[in-house]
Amino acid sequence: MSTIGSSTLNAGMMNALSQSQTGKTAQAAQNLTNNVNSKDVARAEEAAKDFEAVFISQMLSHMFSGVEVDPMFGGGQGEEMFRSMMVEEYGKQLADQGGIGIASSVKAKLIEMQASGF
Repeated sequence: MSTIGSSTLNAGMMNALSQSQTGKTAQAAQNLTNNVNSKDVARAEEAAKDFEAVFISQMLSHMFSGVEVDPMFGGGQGEEMFRSMMVEEYGKQLADQGGIGIASSVKAKLIEMQASGF
């Protein structure tokens, strides 16, 4: 159980709350999608996924910065040089597999901005 402020939420309640919020975001994006060109929606979706991939890559790069190269079986200087590319690919793959859930919110905001003419 997690405690937030003075109220206690169990994992099921927190999951339902999260799904409810995600559902509201998806519904809002769907409503705005009707007012925006489908090509613009596809571009917003791609931009949101790319943003999430970069965000995940940045988080992973900080995680990997503390990991030393294994002297026995590691790749030596080559591994050190190409680690950033590996981390970037990890971020892309994680985003392609669903990511951490920020792409849908970013997409909704992009569509909202597009619909308002911003």
